[in-house]
Amino acid sequence: MQRVYIGTYTTGESQGIYRADLNPDTGALTLRGVAAETENPSFLAQHPTLPVLYAVGEMTADGGAVSAFSMDPESGALTLLNRVSSEGGAPCHVAVAPGGKHVAVANYMGGSVALFPVEADGSLKPACAVMQHAGAGPNPQRQEAPHAHSVDFDETGKRLLVADLGTDKVYVYTYDAGAGTLTPNDPPFAALPPGSGPRHVALHPGGGFVYVVNELASTVTAFAYAPDSGRMSPLSSLTTLPADFEGDSTTAEIRVNAAGTMLYASNRGHDSVAVYSLTPEPGRPTPAGHVSTGGKTPRNFTLDPANRYLLAANQQSDSVVVFRLGEDGLPVPAGSEITVSAPVCVLFARP
Repeated sequence: MQRVYIGTYTTGESQGIYRADLNPDTGALTLRGVAAETENPSFLAQHPTLPVLYAVGEMTADGGAVSAFSMDPESGALTLLNRVSSEGGAPCHVAVAPGGKHVAVANYMGGSVALFPVEADGSLKPACAVMQHAGAGPNPQRQEAPHAHSVDFDETGKRLLVADLGTDKVYVYTYDAGAGTLTPNDPPFAALPPGSGPRHVALHPGGGFVYVVNELASTVTAFAYAPDSGRMSPLSSLTTLPADFEGDSTTAEIRVNAAGTMLYASNRGHDSVAVYSLTPEPGRPTPAGHVSTGGKTPRNFTLDPANRYLLAANQQSDSVVVFRLGEDGLPVPAGSEITVSAPVCVLFARP
């Protein structure tokens, strides 16, 4: 069995982080119950070497939080190690540096990114660096201020990419693991067309390309990426929606498979996963179709470590639906789903 953790919004019936098991032979997903009671754990990440899980607490009234939980190897239960301030409102994304020395968090309402030292047991120290963004975009409802939406370390472990929906930029920071610092890269960001609303980032496993899903424009933008300099150079941009779609839709998540041959992005409104081929030119995605997620408002989705399954979290229909990935890379319903209130994030736990 493969252990799965599900982050949620707790404004309704949800109690926090849930645990489920996926049978890799059959694709059957079984809900095992609450792993930890905690408020609005909307995004999760696991330490690369320690049995520790990190969760943001997406609160706004009193600022947000980020929590560290120890993971029981037998039951999968989570025990709180500690919780610290995220140094901003509505933290919505978390990532662990490849070396495991720091955790990064994107604060949506705060428009900032914060870096936290990791103790030997996996617990967190208060933030050692906070980078505040500034600026706005042309959408007065969604881009009135900076809104940091995701944090991703590149494969070198030397840079952190931060998508900011409010400023139409992906900021690039140089990360020093020894000093615990973030420094604006040169160049310090890659700009998206005004009103794009960059939300999440996916890095190609070959290291040479970055893909950005733009929430407000419903597009995917491909960049050539130079790991030695952190420079992002735009290559192409494609819609995530069918040509005949009429209505309101925004994007949410973006993923590249481990082979670097397929790219996926979720649409909330069209309620689908847009599929792209990354062969023979990985830098220029080619549309390969759309697949319904079997529910409403697909937020996050993820691929299992063997790239045999895709699990989609449908926030508004309270479901996590399993898809089998065919040889052509297209998701096919596996006939299995579970009910979880307001699922937002799906994470496969490493052994």
